Amino acid sequence: MTRKSIHIIGGGVAGLGLAWRLAQAGRRAIVFDKGAIGRSASWAAAGMLAAVIEAEPGEDALIPFVLESQSMWPEFAKELQAYTGLDVGYRETGTLFVAAERDDEGLLKQRFDFLKARSLPVEWLERSELRKREPYFSPRVTHGFYSAGDHQVDNRALVDALHAACKKAGVELHANADVSEIKISNGQATHIVINDGIIAVENLVLAAGAWSGSIKGVPLEALPPVFPMKGQLVAMQMDVYQPLLKHVVWTPQIYMVPRSDGRLIVGATLEDKGFDASLTAGGILHLLRKTWEALPGMEELPLLETWAGFRPTSRDDAPILGESAIKNLSFMTGQHRHGILMTPLLAAAMSEYIIKGKLPEIAAPFTMQRFK
Repeated sequence: MTRKSIHIIGGGVAGLGLAWRLAQAGRRAIVFDKGAIGRSASWAAAGMLAAVIEAEPGEDALIPFVLESQSMWPEFAKELQAYTGLDVGYRETGTLFVAAERDDEGLLKQRFDFLKARSLPVEWLERSELRKREPYFSPRVTHGFYSAGDHQVDNRALVDALHAACKKAGVELHANADVSEIKISNGQATHIVINDGIIAVENLVLAAGAWSGSIKGVPLEALPPVFPMKGQLVAMQMDVYQPLLKHVVWTPQIYMVPRSDGRLIVGATLEDKGFDASLTAGGILHLLRKTWEALPGMEELPLLETWAGFRPTSRDDAPILGESAIKNLSFMTGQHRHGILMTPLLAAAMSEYIIKGKLPEIAAPFTMQRFK
């Protein structure tokens, strides 16, 4: 008897994580990516695991979800490294949120009060305490707070490790396989059109990130309301032995993520520009200027890379999971800025849904039903 196949459209960390879990459970998982495996939003991210710092008003269902996924990260990273031999760069350094100009101090206090009111673990720090933690901060950085549980992972190392895990587990991976259309008959997905070929499908998962909301063949009313939100980023090289920054640092305008190899990732703009991936002078200037205001020593750092990516953003900035109006088509998209953070829980929740037919309770608020 042949195993029922699960075809997954999208080879980012969400699709790879799901495929790995399904393969571990004895299912046949087949992944299609329109380009190189994992080289879209997952590759463009900064790898922050900031469930507390990024919590915002109106996210009453989302906050428990991201906190749960954050709690899974230490074991997930350990399991992935043990299985593949690849280090994903998981670092427990904590995260600082600081104000680098007087106008930002109100926003800083507002964010701190919001988090404290929800009993989220943050600690207020004055200038002297901030300087002890980060001695290269500008004198203009006078206030901030610390989130001890918000960490980071090297998202590109994570892509490589999940790719390797999938190959080892027997997942069928197809790069440069652009799924341009889903064929539907009698309310059921029957085939997918890939490049110039057509493949029959039994169980289909749409995990195509920002492209999920525009795939052909699915009726407009059944498509997930997902669109691209562009972000520009820049990387600089610090001294590995004397880095300018040790913690992940947020200001109201940017974030700065120091890697163990000395790279300093700075991001990201938030632009509703469709799929325009061009880098702009204004976008890069904004990132560099705001970095300099908090960390003036950065002006001596070599520039390594500039790039842009597309966050898969839903109508309410929360993921879209589980069933669709098409009988055998399910969704795993809309993660917005939390894609890397959500990886362990998305893989667990969606594999449970596919195997058992029901999402776990913590994921239940994130189906398409909420948009009706």
